[in-house]
Amino acid sequence: MILHDWGLVPYETARRQMDGIHARARQDGQNHLIFCEHLPVFTVGPEGAGAWPVPTVPTDRGGSITCHAPGQLVVYFCFQVRRPALFYRRVVRAFDAFFRDAQLPARYDRRRPGWYLEERRKIASLGFRYRGGVSLHGVALNVDPDLAFCNRVAPCDLSGVTATSMRAEGSAMGMEETRKRVLGRITEAFEEECGS
Repeated sequence: MILHDWGLVPYETARRQMDGIHARARQDGQNHLIFCEHLPVFTVGPEGAGAWPVPTVPTDRGGSITCHAPGQLVVYFCFQVRRPALFYRRVVRAFDAFFRDAQLPARYDRRRPGWYLEERRKIASLGFRYRGGVSLHGVALNVDPDLAFCNRVAPCDLSGVTATSMRAEGSAMGMEETRKRVLGRITEAFEEECGS
């Protein structure tokens, strides 16, 4: 597994770079994991096309509208995927384990893809596409973003659901430790060491 750490990057730039990593993964047969944060933006998947009260950027991942902002860890997977259901389960397993590490009772909801507290506060979203046997997109985990910005629109346009964060839920785990623990849980779930 090869880790790419991009830091803070505009969504549109990251999307172009992710496409480049995806092409590289199709050539080298390796799993490529990307960590980054985005400048404030709302992205909309095909299911969410329509009019919104905020400016949006279109994307081809699954799902509806999603907020990205500094303080949110975005984890993109350009992984070799022969069996999408197995890949998906491993991603969910990794983040379930991470939330146990963080002592946060977040539960994954497959009907409304993401992790929730008490079924109404969304702390992480996920959405994928698969092209040429390699995955695209990934998971957005709210560590400590500006929730006032994030909640300008309900996450994934879900009625009665608000965005929350690790910090808002009482976790003292900062971004650096979050990144380390997420990486550890992903390498564990996929039974693969990480290089750069």
